[in-house]
Amino acid sequence: MARVTNCLSVVYIIAICVSLSSCNIYKKVPYFTDLSATVSDTARNIPTAVFIDPIIQRNDILQIAVLTLDPQANSIFSNSNMINFPTQPSSSYFPPSMGQSVPGFMVDKEGMIELPVAGRIKVAGLTTSAIRDTIHNRISVFYTNPVVNVRFANMGITIIGEVKQPATYVVTNEKISILDMIGLAGDLTVYGKRENVLLIRDSAGTKQYVRFDLNSSKTMSSPYFYLRQGDVVYVEPNKQKVTSTDFIRVRNYAIIGSTISLLFIVITNIKK
Repeated sequence: MARVTNCLSVVYIIAICVSLSSCNIYKKVPYFTDLSATVSDTARNIPTAVFIDPIIQRNDILQIAVLTLDPQANSIFSNSNMINFPTQPSSSYFPPSMGQSVPGFMVDKEGMIELPVAGRIKVAGLTTSAIRDTIHNRISVFYTNPVVNVRFANMGITIIGEVKQPATYVVTNEKISILDMIGLAGDLTVYGKRENVLLIRDSAGTKQYVRFDLNSSKTMSSPYFYLRQGDVVYVEPNKQKVTSTDFIRVRNYAIIGSTISLLFIVITNIKK
């Protein structure tokens, strides 16, 4: 009876420890824990980050569409040229469809693109809206009221670590935030370290390292809240991931040890 009581006491202690541990883990799982959890509170006005149009870089691919009243001109300006992605990436970022072709105009090592009629245009260091105006001005000499659209064809952002679907994503929207990227990746796992998400950015040949605390609403005010092409987001595993891995290893060792002990007892009884 005493042994049973002692066993129950041990079970209760373990249950209490697990419960307390679960509470501590839960506190780290939700986002923006500094905001009130009740809907009845007055809405808080949080200053958001200012979005800056991404700058075109060398090796970027631009999709350029020009529409005029002349059907022949439209066919000339259509993206008939296809950019083939190599088997191995040659730039700092690449779309997941490597080995496939994408319509567009690649920015060469001099930061230039070459268009029909418009000729060679310097685009590196400019935004898509600035390039659109430049092309419009050049085409207007030959065609009346042309409509020009310019967008990135390879806006690639990589997210790795403790997310459900780590990968390199090609996004069509230039205005994408760190939260949008996490959503594309299927959200963080319960083992993701929300208070220490790392952003790696290549800026003018140097690496920038920025940390986000997703438990804080101040993340939305960060000048790095909006991502750029080539950014890498890394979600570090928390201590619970390491602990769970160690627990599984210890459990497996315990099962193996128990099995060996059971076999030893069976063999000993057979010999007797």
